[in-house]
Amino acid sequence: MKTKSNKASAVDTAAEAASTEAKGKLKTKEYEKELARLHVELVKLQEWVVHKGLKVCVVFEGRDTAGKGGTIKALTERVSPRVFRVVALPAPSDREKSQMYMQRYVPHFPAAGEIVIWDRSWYNRAGVERVMGFASEDSVKRFLQGVPLFERAMVENGIILLKYWLEVSPEEQTRRLTARIHDGRKTWKLTPMDLKSYSRWYDYSRARDDMFAATDLDFAPWYVARSDDKKRARLNIISHILEHVPYKTLPREKVKLPARQKAGDYKESDHPIRFVAEKF
Repeated sequence: MKTKSNKASAVDTAAEAASTEAKGKLKTKEYEKELARLHVELVKLQEWVVHKGLKVCVVFEGRDTAGKGGTIKALTERVSPRVFRVVALPAPSDREKSQMYMQRYVPHFPAAGEIVIWDRSWYNRAGVERVMGFASEDSVKRFLQGVPLFERAMVENGIILLKYWLEVSPEEQTRRLTARIHDGRKTWKLTPMDLKSYSRWYDYSRARDDMFAATDLDFAPWYVARSDDKKRARLNIISHILEHVPYKTLPREKVKLPARQKAGDYKESDHPIRFVAEKF
């Protein structure tokens, strides 16, 4: 059931990480140029998904500050929210806690012509719920045993499932969390849960390793993206999605603006308009 042949060795992984570090941070101008090109391809993908009635699930997981939100924003900012639908569920209600665990996720699955982006997912059980003590070890064990069956059912029912883990280094995580403390635009991202999670780095490492061992499957593998350089991570992930959801460019009719009607008997209204103050 598990994929073996396509996994990089520890030596290969270390060499690739060193190569990425040697490149240095991606310049903003280069990033924006490449992102614009990828956005055009995402629009083509969107049109193909709607045309063929494809169903796509893209799962984003990773440590706090790994860059999931920024990646999702880069992925969705130039496409239709009716096709690319982002799901970020809050903590479960008392009613949802009484349900079968997977039950609250299933209603958000894609219908034909939809791409659902999961900003965290059912894998909460294997990660934050386990590490922070919200789920018993027995329930985590049952979850890890059941996920392969659950995801096989998804794939066999026509869902294209892509799972991404964003991997940030401890040094970069510290830098990003410290920046949140002093940046008024980001303080909302710094919760008591983030601080507790920060202190449990290796508990999360063990939980991640167990999750990979149980759910890195031939038909639903995990893909890991190094995200110390957020810009490179975003471009790499978007490129990867475009490579793993087959699409073609649909023909487009040439667009020409029609002539605008003449004013005729229309006169500007004398109703007093409340304009927004032009402070800039």
